[in-house]
Amino acid sequence: MTEMRGLRLTLVGPLPPPSGGMANQTRQLGELLHGEGVTVEVVQVNAPYAPRWIAGLPGVRALFRLAPYLVRLWRAAGHSQLFHVMANSGWSWHLFAAPAVWIAHLRGIPVIVNYRGGEAAAFFARSFTWVKPTLKRATVMVPSTFLELIFKEYGEVAHIVPNIIDLSRFHAAPLAERPRLKDAPHIVVARNLEPIYDMATALQAFAIIRRRFPAARLSIAGSGPQRETLERAVEQMQLSNAVRFTGRLENIHMAALYRDADIVLNPSLADNMPISILEALASGVPVVSTNVGGIPHLVKHRCTAILVPPQNPEAMAEAVLELLDNSALTKEMVTAGHDLIQRYTWPAIKPSLFALYAEVLRRAVASGSRQQ
Repeated sequence: MTEMRGLRLTLVGPLPPPSGGMANQTRQLGELLHGEGVTVEVVQVNAPYAPRWIAGLPGVRALFRLAPYLVRLWRAAGHSQLFHVMANSGWSWHLFAAPAVWIAHLRGIPVIVNYRGGEAAAFFARSFTWVKPTLKRATVMVPSTFLELIFKEYGEVAHIVPNIIDLSRFHAAPLAERPRLKDAPHIVVARNLEPIYDMATALQAFAIIRRRFPAARLSIAGSGPQRETLERAVEQMQLSNAVRFTGRLENIHMAALYRDADIVLNPSLADNMPISILEALASGVPVVSTNVGGIPHLVKHRCTAILVPPQNPEAMAEAVLELLDNSALTKEMVTAGHDLIQRYTWPAIKPSLFALYAEVLRRAVASGSRQQ
């Protein structure tokens, strides 16, 4: 396997807080690369505002974050051999990913764009004319076949290197430590409180489940602009004593929540390769998810998860009730999920990632880019 010891790499992306899929993956990747002897400099796209009061001024605050960000990118390029840019759709692409690619290009540094946006199809449909020139100056890396196919539709090659799951954090609790109240199942949703993740459907499904299991509990682990609206909906549905909004949780607390769960729901309307599904499977928890975007590429229906149509609370509730009633199916899915998750560990992913690094560096040298 290709070794990367001694490589000087700039990793561009968000970091916790707040915790989230891309932020956690950025932090985890930096730690794993450092453990392999790579010199990693992280350029954080969500660094705290300075001064702090700028955070209260929409529009202006973007400039106060962007200017120092560009300076950090320029400086990092002065001693880096490779840029690895975590990228998403929308304004995140234009404000953070694209500038990183162009600065690296101007400084003669090869770039890998690690594109992870579940809304890529819609974003490209309206903005690809603006995105394409940037992509031409980078190598694209995606975590799923779903995104690879979207890039292919636009004539772009994308290399698949999946997300990484940390099994030292996310693992099933020993059976002796998993006391279960048969009539009081604990259901967990681990997504942000934003329209794209459709928490309203999860709440409606939970209300249906409560008709069969009046003592059922729902924990919603995430933050976002819809929290107040969702809390009012919970009150109107008379579920306040059964639904808990935990807010964003750090990995250690999120892992503990999974281990206390009986079922994890993913009600999203668009998605790529949700790390929350991988975390649930690693924690030995069966998953009921919508069948949107890249999710059918990640899990197989009635094998590693039950997949249902989006915005269909009845189908989601029916799937949960089936799992609660059918212990044999639940056990089979937990076992299949455990087997699946082995594909997403660092030892499994590292060879593909390092091979891509080596190929990008080799092409850069062949083309005359600045390399040591």
